Amino acid sequence: MPYSGKPVGGGMKNFRGCMESINYNGDNITDLARRKKLDTSSFRNLSFSCVESHSFTVFFNATSFLQLPGRANQDVVSLGFQFRTWNADGLLLFSNLDDGTLEIALDDGKVGVHFNVTQMKNTRIDISSGSVLNDGQWHEVRLVAKENSVMLTIDGDEASAIRTTTPITIKTGGTYHLGGYFLPTLAPPTQKSFQGCMQAILLDDQPADMHAVEKGIVGAFENVSLDMCAIIDRCMPNHCEHGGRCKQTWDSFSCTCDGTGYTGATCHTSVFEQSCEAYKHLGRSSDTYWIDPDGSGPLGPFKVTCNMTEDKVWTTVVNNLPAQTSVTGSSRERRTVLQLNYSASMEQVTAITTSAEHCEQHVSYGCLMSRLLNTPDGTPYTWWVGRSSEKHFYWGGSGPGIQKCSCGIDRNCTDPKYDCNCDADHKQWREDSGLLVYKDHLPVSQVAVGDTNRLGSEAKLTVGPLRCQGDRNYWNAASFTTPSSYLHFSTFQGETSADISFYFKTSAPYGVFLENLGNTDFIRLELKSPTVISFSFDVGNGPVELAVHSATPLNDDQWHRVMAERTVKEAVLQLDLNYREARPAPPQGHTRLELFSQLYVGAAGGQRGFLGCIRSLRMNGVTLDLEERAKVTPGVKPGCQGHCTSYGMYCRNGGKCVEKYNGYSCDCTATAYDGPFCTKDVGGFFEAGTLVRYNFLSETGNQDTRFVAQPSTPQEVNLTREEVAFSFSTSNTPAILLYVSSKTQDYLALVLRQNGTLQVRYNLGGLKELFTIDVDQRNLANGQPHTINMSRSNRTITIQLDHYPPVSYSLPEESDTQFNLVKTLFLGKVFETGVIDPALIERYNTPGFIGCLSRVQFNGVTPLKTALRNLVADRPIDRHPDRPTDRQSVPVSYQGKLVESNCGASPLTIPPMSAATDPWRLDSGAEFPFNEERVIPDGVNRNSAIIGGIIAVVIFTILCTLAFLIRYMFRHKGSYHTNESKAAEPASGESADTTIIGTDPNPETIDESKKEWFI
Repeated sequence: MPYSGKPVGGGMKNFRGCMESINYNGDNITDLARRKKLDTSSFRNLSFSCVESHSFTVFFNATSFLQLPGRANQDVVSLGFQFRTWNADGLLLFSNLDDGTLEIALDDGKVGVHFNVTQMKNTRIDISSGSVLNDGQWHEVRLVAKENSVMLTIDGDEASAIRTTTPITIKTGGTYHLGGYFLPTLAPPTQKSFQGCMQAILLDDQPADMHAVEKGIVGAFENVSLDMCAIIDRCMPNHCEHGGRCKQTWDSFSCTCDGTGYTGATCHTSVFEQSCEAYKHLGRSSDTYWIDPDGSGPLGPFKVTCNMTEDKVWTTVVNNLPAQTSVTGSSRERRTVLQLNYSASMEQVTAITTSAEHCEQHVSYGCLMSRLLNTPDGTPYTWWVGRSSEKHFYWGGSGPGIQKCSCGIDRNCTDPKYDCNCDADHKQWREDSGLLVYKDHLPVSQVAVGDTNRLGSEAKLTVGPLRCQGDRNYWNAASFTTPSSYLHFSTFQGETSADISFYFKTSAPYGVFLENLGNTDFIRLELKSPTVISFSFDVGNGPVELAVHSATPLNDDQWHRVMAERTVKEAVLQLDLNYREARPAPPQGHTRLELFSQLYVGAAGGQRGFLGCIRSLRMNGVTLDLEERAKVTPGVKPGCQGHCTSYGMYCRNGGKCVEKYNGYSCDCTATAYDGPFCTKDVGGFFEAGTLVRYNFLSETGNQDTRFVAQPSTPQEVNLTREEVAFSFSTSNTPAILLYVSSKTQDYLALVLRQNGTLQVRYNLGGLKELFTIDVDQRNLANGQPHTINMSRSNRTITIQLDHYPPVSYSLPEESDTQFNLVKTLFLGKVFETGVIDPALIERYNTPGFIGCLSRVQFNGVTPLKTALRNLVADRPIDRHPDRPTDRQSVPVSYQGKLVESNCGASPLTIPPMSAATDPWRLDSGAEFPFNEERVIPDGVNRNSAIIGGIIAVVIFTILCTLAFLIRYMFRHKGSYHTNESKAAEPASGESADTTIIGTDPNPETIDESKKEWFI
C-alpha cells in the first residue's frame, strides 16, 4: 500500500488475529489483497478465512461440582482457567494434596489462593490478587507453585503477579474439584460453591479434555451444564434510573442511588418536593431548596430560592449576567449578543414557568446615546430571545406585539415623540426598565444589543432573576359529587416502572381512586374501607394487592397523601409518610404492565365510585389536569375547598386559617406575629424617650365604651382577667416595659428595677398600699432577649419568665378583682394625664426604655404591631400622645424614633391561656362548606316555608323571562340585518396599548351575529 508517511520503527508486535471489512481512503483493502492487487509478501501465514477457536464452557450453579484428574505426586502445581461470575464469593478449585490442601476461591471480588501443608509442621500460605473480578467478564487465573515459591497471575498481567518465597514442599494429590466441594476433609474450603462459568481449564500443565468428560470417560460431574454458559446479565438492560449504578448477584440486582436525588429499588422516586409551594405547606420557611418539578420524569432536581410571603410563594432562579453589564462597539450589522445561563437548564426552568400561575423578570437598559427599539425600518436596535428561541421586540413594562417600553405604555417618556426613553438618543444617561410578565416567553436567554458603536455611546444591561409565583399543579383538584361520576384520560404508560401520587379527602367509607385495564393486566388504587388503602395490579403473574392500614379513619374530610410505585424490583404503597407496605417482585416472570383502556379517575367498571376531592394527581411525573377535564364532565366540579382542615395547624400563635380556591393563607391580624405562618416576631427598637400609646376608650368619654380586641371591633370582656405576653432585650435600667392605665386609680405596670430584676405592680383598689411582685432575682438587663407571659384570673396571678416554670401569686383578700375602665396602654414610657402613681414616674419613667420590644400582646390587642404596620403603610399617625388620632380605626400613636426589629427573640414556647378560660381570644376556627349533615332542632326544618316561597318566586320569574325572550327574538321578523365587528374602545384614562396588554396576544374571532340563551 502506498503510504506517504514515515515508516514506523520496530519494537511493536505485529497483530495476530482476524480483521474484516478493511477500508482505506475508499478502497477495500481486503478485496485488493485477495485479488493480489497488493504486495503481501511481508505477511507470513496470511489466509483469507478466520476460524474461531472453540472453548468448551462449563456452567455451575449452587449445587454443581466438576471432578477432573491431574498428575499425582508432582512437586509442581501448575493450574490455569478462565471464569466469569456475578458473585463476589465462591469456590473456584479445591484439591487434596499429598500433605495438605489447596483452595482457589473468589473472596470479595478477589482471587485468593490458600495452601495448607502439613509436613513437619503446619504451614499456611494465603495470597490474593485482582479486584472486582465479579463483573461478569471473563478473567484468567494462572497459578504456579513449587518448592519455596508460589506465583499467582490474573488476566496475564505478569507485572502485577503476586509471588511468595515461603519455604514449602508440595506434592500433588492427583484429583481436582472445580466449582464446589461437598466431601468431608480435614481442612474444608472456606467457600462452598461457585456460580458462573469456566473454560480453558489447565491442570498440571495439561488441558482438560472436556469432550471426554461429557462422554463420561474422564472425571465426574453433578448439576453441571456442559458446553454452554447460561449466566444472565441482569443489568442489561439497566433498570436503574436517573443515573443509579446497577450491581448484581447470581439471582438478583440492586441499584445504588447515592448522589442521584432519587430513591427506591430502581432510583425511580425523587426525594425532593415538586415546588416551593409544596415546601411551604410542609411548614418550611424561606430558604434555598432542591425541587424536582416532574418527580420521576427525566428532568433532574435543581436548586431554587423559595420566598414564603404571607399570601404567595415565590420561586427564584438566578442567571449569570452581572448587573449593569457594559456594552460598547455594537451596531445593527454586528450586534453584541449576551448569553444568559441560569442555575437550571432551560427544560427545568420551562417546567417551573409552565406550572406557575404568574412569572416575571425585570429588565433594565441604561443608555448613553444608545437607542433601544426605534429604527427607521421598524426593526429594533436591541431585542431579546425567550425560551422558544424566538426574537421579541418589546421591552419591560410592555407586552407581546407592542414595540414599546414601559414609558411608552404609560405615556411618560422623556421625549413624547418616542416610545422609549433611550430612543431619544440623548447625550446623558437614560433608562428603560420594567417587568416582562408574559410567562410563555420567559426566561430571557439572550439579549442582542445593536447601537453602541458611535463615539461616546454605551449601554448598561441588567436582567434580573426569573421569579414565578404559585404552582397550579399542586392545587389542581376535582370534586366528585356522585358515585357514578369519573374523569377519563389517555392510557397510562408505565410498562416497567410506574409511580402514582395524589392527595384525597372524603367523608365516604370507600371508593375507587383510579383504574386502568388491559387484556389481563390492570392497575387500581382504591379506598377499601375507612382505614384501608389498596394498591392492586397484574402484570401477567397473577393479581397482586398491597394494603396499608391506618390507625385513624381516612374519611375524616382531611387531606391524605397516597404514593404508589411499581418497578421490576418491587411494589410500594405509602400513606401520609407514616404507613408503608412493600412487596418484592418475583425473580422470574413477566415484568411489563400492558394496558389499553382509558385511565379512569373517580370510578370505573361498576366499582364503587369515589365521593370527595382528589388533587395533585401525578403519574410518572406528569400532573393530570383534573380541573380542565372536570369543567366538561357531569358530576365532577373543578377545584376543592376545605384546605384549612388539613393545613390550618401550620397557622401558629393564634393565626387564623383562611380558605382560598387554590390553597389557604394564615391571617395574622389578631396576633403579635407576621409571616406566612404567623411565626415571625414583630418588634421595634426604642430609643431614649420613645413610647407607643394605644387607646382603649374613645375620646368622647362615653362610660359604656368597652375594651376592643381589634381596633374597630368592640366586644364584651371579663374585667377580672388579663393576659400579657411580650419579649424584650435591654442593657439599661430602670425602665417601664408596659403600663396600662384606667379612668380610675386602677393600673398595671411591668418595670425593670435599678438592679435589672422584673417587678409587677398592681393597683385594683381596696388596698391601702400598692401590690407588687418581685419576679425572681435575675438581672434581665443583660442585653439578651427575655420572654414574659403573665395572666390573671380573679385573685390568681401566674407569671412565667423565659423557660422557667410558671409561678403563681395571689392578690390579698381585701383587693378588688375588677380592672375598671381601662383607658390606655403605654410601651417604653408613660405620658399620661390624670391620677398616676408618683413613685412610678419618679423612679422608672426617665429616660425611658432603651432597647427592643417584640410580640407585645395584651388581652388580644397587639399595640406594637399595630403601630409598626401603620408606619409601614405610611398612614397618618398622631405623633402627639395628648391629641386624639386622626383616624379612629387606628387607636395608636407614638413619640420618638421607632425602628422595626425582631430583637433576636427566640420562638414563643409558652402556651397561652386556653380558649375556655381566656375571655380575650376570639375563636380562630374556620367554617367549611363540607358539612354533609345539619342538625335540625326538634326534628323540624323551620326553613321549609321560606324555601317553598323562594321556589315559587323563581318559577314566576322564569315564566316572565321566557315571555320577554320570545318577544325579543321575533321583534325584527321580516327585516334584513347586518352584523359588523366593532372596534374595541379603550377604557377612560387608558391607552390602546394598555388595552392590548391586558388581553391574550392571540385572541379568537367572535361572531357577534350568533346569540344563544340558556334556560
